[in-house]
Amino acid sequence: MLIEINNSNIDQRLIDDIVQELKAGNIIIYPTDTVYAMGCDLNNKKALANLAKLKGVKLNKAKFSIICKDLSDISDYVKQTNRPTFKLMKQSLPGPYTFILNATNEVTKLFDAKRKEIGIKIPNNDIVLAIVEKLGNPLVTTSLHDNEDELLDYFTNPYEIYERFDDRVSTIIDGGPGKLEASTIIDCTGDAPELIRQGAGRF
Repeated sequence: MLIEINNSNIDQRLIDDIVQELKAGNIIIYPTDTVYAMGCDLNNKKALANLAKLKGVKLNKAKFSIICKDLSDISDYVKQTNRPTFKLMKQSLPGPYTFILNATNEVTKLFDAKRKEIGIKIPNNDIVLAIVEKLGNPLVTTSLHDNEDELLDYFTNPYEIYERFDDRVSTIIDGGPGKLEASTIIDCTGDAPELIRQGAGRF
């Protein structure tokens, strides 16, 4: 199902419908401030397993990130950060960044893995942030493409995404054209931030 949502005039009824899909354990595709992504409700274990299967990995090996509505939302999922890291995140988010942080035991339970870190994203996109806020907890997220894939135009066109993924996910949100540049990944698990991948965000 393809649903068109205007980023500058969001229909809350459509957001409510999408959140019901997520709570039912379904996977959706949505716009961010970089490439289009797919995701599910963090608190639905069946959906997490299905998302991993869709990406062709086992859940305990999947390197999924989570989208939070704001920085106050991350404390249940990451250990306390140092002051410079928090300042960097506050300056950068919302924005096209993924921050790798030390994960709490809650993350280990959710992903059935001995994960020591988790990626945190707060995209500068009102559609996905409205979904997360209504959902009441983070959205597990992964890009449509894999890191070794070349970012081709079909990753940016909602209609082409629909043609490729309609039979694999419940809802595809058309939020306008996506971008061909992924997020910048910064590892903040050590003493100083380390650039892992240069993307749309300046570092």
